[in-house]
Parts: sequence; structure tokens; C-alpha cells
Amino acid sequence: MQALKNRIIREGRILPGNIIKVDGFLNHQVDTRFLGELADEFARRFDLSGVTKILTAEASGIALAAICSYRYGVPMIFAKKAKSDNIEGGLYQSEIFSYTYRKKTTLICSMERLTAEDKVLIIDDFLANGQAIRGLVDIVKQAGAELLGIGIAVEKGFQHGGDGLREDGYHVESLAIIEQADENGFVFR
Repeated sequence: MQALKNRIIREGRILPGNIIKVDGFLNHQVDTRFLGELADEFARRFDLSGVTKILTAEASGIALAAICSYRYGVPMIFAKKAKSDNIEGGLYQSEIFSYTYRKKTTLICSMERLTAEDKVLIIDDFLANGQAIRGLVDIVKQAGAELLGIGIAVEKGFQHGGDGLREDGYHVESLAIIEQADENGFVFR
């Protein structure tokens, strides 16, 4: 999606450790109108007719997933990184390693909120090595739900997480795939 690539070029920064900083519009300060455009692009790339839930991971993917949820008229659920007192009953759990935070964490989701009747579209802001997405896929499988696709705003192609998911047969649509990010700027796939 050219508008997203342009925005990354104009506003993005490359931090040490290959961290791509786009927190001026995507995942800290949020340009909701622009995220609506991203949601519309996902709607062009996926058949949404059967989707019953949008799933993402806490926390930075929530804004994009919520806008997609609103646009598509289906509930959004996010896998939490800590159990809170308001979650009752059984839990689906998947342990992942967070690239951004450089630590293991456990994604959890209430069995009340995701069931075998659900048809799920995963939406997230970033895909690096794919661990968070694989954790979400694991939760969908534990629920017995059907995974219809995975929508990503920005994929770090040089970390190959998306390539591995595609090789495993998942329908992954990334709106911007960065092949290289260094002092010379961004190179897109």
C-alpha cells in the first residue's frame, strides 16, 4: 500500500536493533483516519463475509484491530499479556518471545470470548520474527476456531517471520513489507 510506504519513509525512524519507529501514526500516537484507510485496504484483500472476530495481541495492535472491528461490524478481542481479575473461567495460553521487549511472555485469552464457532481474522501492527502471530494462531487452534487470515500493517521482511507463516500455508497480507532498514533509509519488497 503506497500510502503506508510513503508515511513510513516520511515519518519512520530506524532505531538500534532494527526497531522501526512509526509511533507518530501507528502505535503510540494514532492517526485514526489513516488507520481507517488501512482497514479499508485489508477489506479489499480478505473475504470478510464470514469473519466473526478480529484478534490481536496486547497492546500496540489494539488501535488498528479496533478500527478494523468497527469498520467490519464484528467484535475485536485482544490476547492479554497478564491475567486480570476480570477474566473468569478457562483460558487459552500461548508462550511467545517478544522481539520488541526481548523477553518471554504468555498471551492469554478467555475461553468465553473465543469459541469453535468463530471465524477469525488476526490483525496486528507489526510482524518481525512472527512469534506474536504464531501465539495468536495457537490460541485460535486451541479454541477450535477457523483462521481466515492474518493482516499486518508493517512487516519486517528481513526477519522472515511472514515468509515462515506463508510457507506454513497461512494467508498473510502485509500492507508494507520492509526488506531493508538502515542509515540509507527503507527498502520495500
